[in-house]
Amino acid sequence: MPKYALGKDVLSAAQERIEWTFDNFSRVYCSFSAGKDSGVMTHLVCEEARKRSRKVGLLFLDWEAQFNHTITFARQIFTEYADCIEPFWVALPLKTWNSCSAHEPEWSAWDPLKKHLWVREPEPDSIIDPLFMPFWYSGIMFEEFVPLFAKWYGRGERTAAFVGIRAQESLNRFRTLARDKPTFNGRMYTNNVVYDVWNVYPIYDWDTADIWTYHGKTGKSYNKLYDRMHQAGMTLHQMRICEPFGEESRKGMWLFQVIEPMTWAKLVLRAHGANTGKIYSNTRGSMMGNHTISLPAGHTWESFAKSILASTPPKTREHYKNKIAIYIRWHQVRGYPDGIPDEAPIKLENAQKVPTWRRVCKTLLKNDYWCKYLNFSPTKTHAYDRYLALMSRRRQAWQIFPEVSA
Repeated sequence: MPKYALGKDVLSAAQERIEWTFDNFSRVYCSFSAGKDSGVMTHLVCEEARKRSRKVGLLFLDWEAQFNHTITFARQIFTEYADCIEPFWVALPLKTWNSCSAHEPEWSAWDPLKKHLWVREPEPDSIIDPLFMPFWYSGIMFEEFVPLFAKWYGRGERTAAFVGIRAQESLNRFRTLARDKPTFNGRMYTNNVVYDVWNVYPIYDWDTADIWTYHGKTGKSYNKLYDRMHQAGMTLHQMRICEPFGEESRKGMWLFQVIEPMTWAKLVLRAHGANTGKIYSNTRGSMMGNHTISLPAGHTWESFAKSILASTPPKTREHYKNKIAIYIRWHQVRGYPDGIPDEAPIKLENAQKVPTWRRVCKTLLKNDYWCKYLNFSPTKTHAYDRYLALMSRRRQAWQIFPEVSA
């Protein structure tokens, strides 16, 4: 898709988008991760809020297992803009994916059953009472929390949620903006979240150099973790702050050992597989499914996938079998009646034009619990039990993994 110049600098364009948002939405909040992108966006939004003497919500999800530098910066932002924000520093149990372990494929921040292993204590002003947010329930996942918070914060009014993503960061983020989607008044930097709540991406066209140019010229506060990352030898484009233990975060886990060794020692105790993820996440090959994977002698990709499944815990094994069964069945009725092929030209596989058992193997090796590599999205927690019962019946009918582990 071609890109069109707007005839103005990215800072001016972002400020205009933020002004337009305040003009058109009665409620506004920022989704703040304490990273470089959301940090710049929050500065710009709060500056505009001050000009208008308006309050904006500031949502920060505290993942417990984070760098102290990140928490320090988050505190700094909440203090700096205390006069113009509604603070939502959330330190409640929140589930996310743990790509470091097949034995603990999901990980919950602030798990009350593991309080003795917490990496740190919640901040004094953080939200720790589950009753504060009426939509909260035990086992809620990050993907479920985001739209539920948006709806709750909006209170039935037209609401804008500022999100600091940039199209340059990844193809998925570019697609978020460029794909055909519901927009508000035709503005391509918006899309609908739920009801009358709209995401707004004011810095979508910034590149990494623009972020640091902004800080160099304004002197605004930023997360000093990026300085430590630079000293550790990372390039500008490698520096990312994500939720803990995901596939992207896994690649940078070695930084904890280098930058905050005391935090790292707590992380190893707190999350199953953390040390394994640190050791192997940046290696190529079959250990974590990175780049090109190799087939063991005497195996087909199908038999290798089934061998990997046999080595996983029963609950995890059944979860993967359900996802793989849907993947196979979907393609059976769309041109592959005899089942998916073992492999295909790698370019076709990577373009997802041909389904293969090799791609299934890579998903398993990556510990991709929600099978995003096979184009799945997380199943909502409250619907998961019904999903399991339904899949048990379907697998029997399809005769794909019809057996169920004890």
